[in-house]
Amino acid sequence: MRIGYLECFSGISGDMLLGALVDAGVPFALLEETTAALNVGARLELRKVQRGGLAATKVDVLTPDTPPAGPAHSHHDQPGHAHAPHRHLSAILAIIRSAPLSDAVKERAIRAFQLIGEAEARIHDIPIDKVHFHEVGAVDTIVDIVCAAAGAEALGVDRWLCSPLNVGSGTVVCQHGTLPVPAPATLALLGDAPVYAAGPPMERVTPTGAVLLRMLDVQYAPLPAMRVAASGYGAGGRETPGQPNLLRLLIGEEALAEDTESIAVIETVIDDSNPQVLAYASEKLIEAGAWDVYRAAVQMKKGRTGVQVTVLCRPDQLPVLRDLLFRETSTIGLRWRLENKVALQREFLTVQTAWGQVSIKIARLASGEIANAAPEYEDCRKLAQKHRIPLKQVMDAAMQAYAAAKESR
Repeated sequence: MRIGYLECFSGISGDMLLGALVDAGVPFALLEETTAALNVGARLELRKVQRGGLAATKVDVLTPDTPPAGPAHSHHDQPGHAHAPHRHLSAILAIIRSAPLSDAVKERAIRAFQLIGEAEARIHDIPIDKVHFHEVGAVDTIVDIVCAAAGAEALGVDRWLCSPLNVGSGTVVCQHGTLPVPAPATLALLGDAPVYAAGPPMERVTPTGAVLLRMLDVQYAPLPAMRVAASGYGAGGRETPGQPNLLRLLIGEEALAEDTESIAVIETVIDDSNPQVLAYASEKLIEAGAWDVYRAAVQMKKGRTGVQVTVLCRPDQLPVLRDLLFRETSTIGLRWRLENKVALQREFLTVQTAWGQVSIKIARLASGEIANAAPEYEDCRKLAQKHRIPLKQVMDAAMQAYAAAKESR
């Protein structure tokens, strides 16, 4: 599994992520083409800079209204945000949908702006269609988000992970006045992400940076065992003494034992569904490729009894099985995670019983030692039905035949 790990020891913003993507190997020409495809009158500028004595890549979004480079008004935001035109969500989504970009890039970028719109609507207690996008509606932020989606797709990462976030401290001046860091929109977008404050007082995670983490569906975890194939440093807008203003990105393959593989776990709890519907949904999930589906009774709030549905599958099956759960059940939300699965080596041996052949599944440890052996249920069931004898009788006979075959070998 290909992993992208973001080390946000000095926060994250749109320009920092674009710089890290390019520094890690994403062609700058791809980001330039993506910007041109948006047709919003913007262009990108690439330069090498130093932060804390470390070389890094800085990517700036330039528009006709962008003032000459000078002292930044905030930690990460590009010049020009404050004077950018206000836009509604529908206008921004129209720009993205009309661009000649891949569906995957469009879907990610659209989701990012919908998340921002929902956060702003909650903060101001207004309908989402009434939200005015101030900084986040600026041309440079549209470019930041769409280019980040394109760069992430180019890297072919299967799983995005992230360190705890240094959000900074102090205050930030925004459209609504002087507010504590993190700004309300940033805080709403971060949700339950692990955060802390270190270094000089300043804004270190911007609303754009926060929504990019949501867009990538990052999981917050320590650096996993991985073989690093590429790394990149993206620079923030200014030098910060004692705390290099950098975002580091590591790209590589998960380093696991040979007998270890990744497994996706999807879970949802339902308290308003017919048991027959859940049984049918479980069958459909298995038919669609799930490794296993199981249901367990759980006690929910207000004394209600619900059913927890758990689905085990390959990570690449997540989108299909997730959508199937939404279509076939009454759930309106679910959670998922990736775990590591260790499986014993398996082989099959066919034995002869008085009623027919049965396959024996044999599981071995890495040393070759047999850890377990069991008759295949379906073989035994068919013989039991055909000959009208107890299932356990067939299973016992199969194991006796296996023991005899093992002894003779």
